Amino acid sequence: MSVPSPDTRPESVSVREFFDSFRDMLQMELLAGEEGLDNMIAEKSLNRPALAVTGYFKEFAHKRLQLFGAGEMAYLSDQTSALREKLLADVFAKKIPAVVVSRGLPVDDILITLANRHRVPIIRTQLKSKDFSAEATVLLEEKFAPRTNMHATLVDIRGVGVLLRGASGVGKSECALALIERGHSLVADDFVIINLIGDRELQGTSKELNRGYMECRGIGIINIASLFGIRSVRREKRVDLVVTFVLWQPGMDEERSGLEVETFEILGRKVPHMTIPVRPGRDMARLVEVAAMVQALRVMGHDSAKEFSDRLIQHMSKDKPAKG
Repeated sequence: MSVPSPDTRPESVSVREFFDSFRDMLQMELLAGEEGLDNMIAEKSLNRPALAVTGYFKEFAHKRLQLFGAGEMAYLSDQTSALREKLLADVFAKKIPAVVVSRGLPVDDILITLANRHRVPIIRTQLKSKDFSAEATVLLEEKFAPRTNMHATLVDIRGVGVLLRGASGVGKSECALALIERGHSLVADDFVIINLIGDRELQGTSKELNRGYMECRGIGIINIASLFGIRSVRREKRVDLVVTFVLWQPGMDEERSGLEVETFEILGRKVPHMTIPVRPGRDMARLVEVAAMVQALRVMGHDSAKEFSDRLIQHMSKDKPAKG
């Protein structure tokens, strides 16, 4: 039976990883300091070094990406070449990970030379400072998010992210394949990476290497997008429900009413959980599909099991003979 691996929280992210991951999204280009791409970003927030470029470094957040906007660049351009070089050299001497220049502003030779000398990447973005800061902070938060991985399969069923888990060979991939045939989407097969975003949402994805591929016993590796179309694969999905497959055994306890809502804990967050026994003749894909719809209804405030229980109690109350 698969259990989550011990959760980890990345202590830092390289400038190279940040740049390569979000280059297009954040409209970035590398201007200088390529040798410093392996510098590490140790904090997920960005820093506006308005005071630092004037020579004041008390409480300077040197472990963050440094965002040079119109204000910083205008101040530097107003200084003499000698003073501008000194101010920038002092900033670079603090071993900052990288400098991002916003608005596509021009970068002079002094900044380029110092960046190469100190091995500090200079990245220019076409976005405005506030837009870049907002987007980059969210993306860095994802990079720094606590994460774990599970031997499981994650599918998107009508907007509900369902994590299928169970012993090896129990039928997770086969069930997922049947769901994909019915128009649902695959997020990850066999190995799911789960991130806790903003301490509130569990988001699952796959390794880049095997995204969109599945292993089917007896057939081999198949390309889901090639067989079923690009819509059959999703890059990531929130984990809304965990379904555990167990081999059916005579006399085993099976949930009959659905009144008891189980949970499964991942990275400290409790996720609704259902256990489905596997036995010959059961349409597992259909059962998982219904389980996802039941969960969607519960989120909307409609609990079928509770509604039926209330209805049954009301019916029994009506049939109860009056005293006296």
